Amino acid sequence: MVNFNTAAFVKSAASRVGFLRDGLPQLAFAGRSNVGKSSTLNCLCRRKALARVSGTPGKTAHVNYFSLGDPHPTAYLVDLPGYGFARVSKSERERWGRLMEDYFTDNRALKMLVLLTDARHAPTADDCTMLDVCRARGIAYRVVANKCDKLKASGRAEAVALTAKTLDVPEAAVLLFSAETGEGRELLERELRACL
Repeated sequence: MVNFNTAAFVKSAASRVGFLRDGLPQLAFAGRSNVGKSSTLNCLCRRKALARVSGTPGKTAHVNYFSLGDPHPTAYLVDLPGYGFARVSKSERERWGRLMEDYFTDNRALKMLVLLTDARHAPTADDCTMLDVCRARGIAYRVVANKCDKLKASGRAEAVALTAKTLDVPEAAVLLFSAETGEGRELLERELRACL
C-alpha cells in the first residue's frame, strides 16, 4: 500500500528533457496559481514543508516530482506549474504552457490528474481547458474544490453544484477539500491509492 507520509522531493524539471520517464506511475496536481496546490500536497502527505508554499502566486514554475515509497519509490506525486493568476511575463507564461503541453504529451505513466479549484468561486476558463485536456487524452481526473473551510455550511452544496456545472462533471466528481483542516484528505488518499 502506498504511504503518502514517505513523500520526498526528487527533482524539478524546467523542460521535457528533465521529465522522469522510469515507468513508475504518476499522480499530477494542477490548478490556478493561487489555489493552494503546494498546501494540498503538504496536507496529503502530512508534511508542512514538502512542497514550497509561497504568498506570491506563480512560484511553481517547473514540474516538481515527489517520490512515494521508502526506501524504493513506487510512484510519484507531480506538482505542475500554476496558471491564470501569476504576475509574470508573457514569455514566461508561454514557457509554462509549453511545459504543461509537453508533460501531457505521450505520458503513459500519468494515472490521474487532480484538478484543484477554489470552492468559493466558479472554476475558470483555464480550469475548463485543463479538464478538456484530460478528457481528450483519456486521463482519469478528480476535481478537488480546495478552501472549503472558508465556506458557510449553507453554501457547501451550492459550491459543489456550481463547480460541477461549470466543469460539466457530475456533482459526485467534486470533492470538497481543505488543506487547512484536512477535510477530504482521507477520501482523496483512498482514491489515489486505488488508481495506483
